[in-house]
Amino acid sequence: MMTKHYDVIVAGAGSMGMAAGYYLARQGVNVLLVDAFDPPHDQGSHYGDTRIIRHAYGEGREYVPLALRSQVLWDELEKKTHHKIFMQSGAMGFGLKGNAPFIDEAIASGKEYNLDVEHFTGSELMAQFPGLQVPNDYEAFYEPNSGFLFSENCIKAYRELAEYHGAELSVNDPVQDIEAYDDSVKVNTDKGSSFTSDKLIISAGSWSGKLASKVGLDLPLVPSRQPVAWFEANESLFNANTFPALMVEVPNSSTRAIYYGFPTFGGCGVKVGRHEYVDTADPDTMNREFGSNKNDEGHIREFLDQFMPEASGALKKGVICLYTRTPDGHFIIDKHPKHAHISIAAGFSGHGFKFASVVGEVLSQLSISGETDHDISIFRLNRPSLGASTVEKN
Repeated sequence: MMTKHYDVIVAGAGSMGMAAGYYLARQGVNVLLVDAFDPPHDQGSHYGDTRIIRHAYGEGREYVPLALRSQVLWDELEKKTHHKIFMQSGAMGFGLKGNAPFIDEAIASGKEYNLDVEHFTGSELMAQFPGLQVPNDYEAFYEPNSGFLFSENCIKAYRELAEYHGAELSVNDPVQDIEAYDDSVKVNTDKGSSFTSDKLIISAGSWSGKLASKVGLDLPLVPSRQPVAWFEANESLFNANTFPALMVEVPNSSTRAIYYGFPTFGGCGVKVGRHEYVDTADPDTMNREFGSNKNDEGHIREFLDQFMPEASGALKKGVICLYTRTPDGHFIIDKHPKHAHISIAAGFSGHGFKFASVVGEVLSQLSISGETDHDISIFRLNRPSLGASTVEKN
C-alpha cells in the first residue's frame, strides 16, 4: 500500500486541531486531520454544547490579547457559516472581597486593557440580576461584550470549511505510532494506514500526553473527569436575554472553589460546573456515566442552593467532560525542542476552548513559518513551572 504524503498532519482534530486544519487549508496547505473519533463528538473536551468566552481574564492578564483576537476570529467564523457560533449574553464574575484572587485578576486585567467592564457590590449585582443571592461583602464585575460559544457548532463549522478548502480527514482512526525524522514524520493509525508529512501538529486533548510520548516527550499532563449539569430554572430570571454567563469564586476553608454557569435558552435549563474540581482519570477507561460518582451533582446543587436558588430545579441532564491540566494551569503551545517541525498544543486546563480559534491560527503559523505573530511565551515547554519532565526522554 502506498503511503500518502502531506504538508502537515494534525493528530487530534478537536477544538484546536480542527481550527488549525482550517487555517492551514485556507492557505493552500495540503493537510490531513486524524482523529480517534468523529468530531464533534462526546468523548473530548468540546462536549456539552457551550463554552464561556471572557475577555477580562482571571487566569492572568497575559491572556487578554489572545481572548480579544479569539473573539475577532469567532465573529469571522460566524459570518462564514450557517452555524450559530457566539451568543453575546455578557459575562460576570463575583467573589468575596479580599479573598477572591481570580476575580481580582479579572478586574485588574480589564482595567489594564481598558475593557468595557462594570464593577458592582453584592447588593448592586442582585439589583441588576434578581435571580442571584450574593452577600454584600462580595465584589463583582460584568462585561457586556462577552458571552458564550456553541462549542460543537464551532467544530462543525471549522470542519466544513477545512474540507471545503481541501483538507482531508481520517476519523474513528486512533494514532498508534509516530516516527519522527529530521525533516518529516510518519503517522501510523489503528486502521492500518501510514501517512507521512513535512510537519506535524499534536493537539489530541486528554490523549496529548500519550501521543507526545511517541515523539520522546514526557509532558506533565493530568486528565480529569468533569461533571456538568443542566437544571430547571425560573426562565424569566435566567434566560440568555437577561442573565449572563458567570464565574463565581467561593471561599471554602483553606481552599477555594470556582463555579461557572450559563443562562438557559430554548428550554435547555441553567448549566453549571465546578472549574477546579479534580477527579483524575484515564480518558480511555473513565466512567462517563453522570451520577456514577455521588459528587457529580451534589457540589453543583450546593452552589445553586446558595447563590441561585431559583435555578436549583429538577436535574434535566448531566454529562461528563474532560479537562487536561498542567501543573501551573497555563497551556502548552510550542515546538518540539529537538524536532522543530513538530508543534504541540495541549494542557488547556479547563479554560482553553474560547482560545481555539486563535490557537488554530498560532499552530498554522508555527507549521508554515516556524514563528507566530502572537505572544505565547507563557506557554513554552521550557518554563520552570512545568518541571524537567518536558525534556526529551532519549
